[in-house]
Amino acid sequence: MTNLNDLYRIGNFNDTFALGHYARVMDALERRSGQEVAFKVMRPEHLSSDGGIRWEYRAFANEADLLMKVADNPHVVDMLDCGYVASSSETPTSGEIVTFQRDVMGFTQAMPEFAAQGWRPYLALQNLPRSENLLYLMKTNQPGVRWRLPSEEGLALTLQFGELLRLLHQQGIVYLDHKLEHVYWDGVQLRIIDLNSSRQLDLHTNNNAQHFRNDVHNLCVGILYPIFTGLSPQKSTLRPQPGNAEQAESRYQDITTLDFGVEPNLSHPLQELLQAGAAMQVDTVDEFLVELNRVAALHGWDFPHHYTSPVSRDARTQMRAGLSRVREGQERLREARDLFREAAIQDGITDDLEAELRRLVKAVNEMLNNRVIP
Repeated sequence: MTNLNDLYRIGNFNDTFALGHYARVMDALERRSGQEVAFKVMRPEHLSSDGGIRWEYRAFANEADLLMKVADNPHVVDMLDCGYVASSSETPTSGEIVTFQRDVMGFTQAMPEFAAQGWRPYLALQNLPRSENLLYLMKTNQPGVRWRLPSEEGLALTLQFGELLRLLHQQGIVYLDHKLEHVYWDGVQLRIIDLNSSRQLDLHTNNNAQHFRNDVHNLCVGILYPIFTGLSPQKSTLRPQPGNAEQAESRYQDITTLDFGVEPNLSHPLQELLQAGAAMQVDTVDEFLVELNRVAALHGWDFPHHYTSPVSRDARTQMRAGLSRVREGQERLREARDLFREAAIQDGITDDLEAELRRLVKAVNEMLNNRVIP
């Protein structure tokens, strides 16, 4: 048997801003490759005292299987390893480990054996930076502060998510678990995590239409409404959403209309598309993408069968360049704030210098609280 510490050096939790139902996730160093990974291990409370396999346990095999089916997709987090750990501690740092690497079939077939022994399943995943998680970026604890993505970036994210759902649906996979804590965005590329509540449908049946419609509905309500308004679809400030499989499917089922009163200047055709998705009036992701292309063309995007005026195209080019500079500027502001903060805590500086440094920290934070991009 191999000791966990021989394969992984487990670090701090990285999921504290949005705790999940199934698992805890820690930063870790994979010693064989030297790669930083996200080590996702089932919570110990989901172990059964009689060695049975609860659905939380099976969710790891489900997620591993789906991740391998979409392993070539640039918008889905990469799975690097799967296996079982003997440690019953919420933070496993030692004890025995069995690794199956990317052998999902072997991992799944071994599940009854390791469940009977009280071992917990784990996945080692590509470690995406917290600074790109949309819930982490957009959630604010200050009253009266709200951030949203610029429409240009929101449309880019939506187009990528729509194309991802198209590919998933073609394989009979519905994502279902649409919430901001699962979405990573750097201004250019979408990445999503957590397929443990997603479902593989039987493509040989004729009962899948409602599942595909629900997936479009959940995308419009759970992801797109928040990124374009900065608000939860429950008409409140952003917060983590409940996380088990049953809640993933039913989370937004009672939300069939969206309130855009807080963003009255948001493109009305875009509002109409999201309202249609929320009202279950969009049957397929292909229908959604056709209408989304039409909306994007109004914002200067080029698509076949949709006219974009040259002046709108040029204006969009300038806007994209401007947004890139805003992102660079915001990052520079954060770096400046951190330099001021580090200087202010040095021993031996004068009270006058410390007071000035703290004033600068406060002033930069106020600028960042009124930033253009989350």
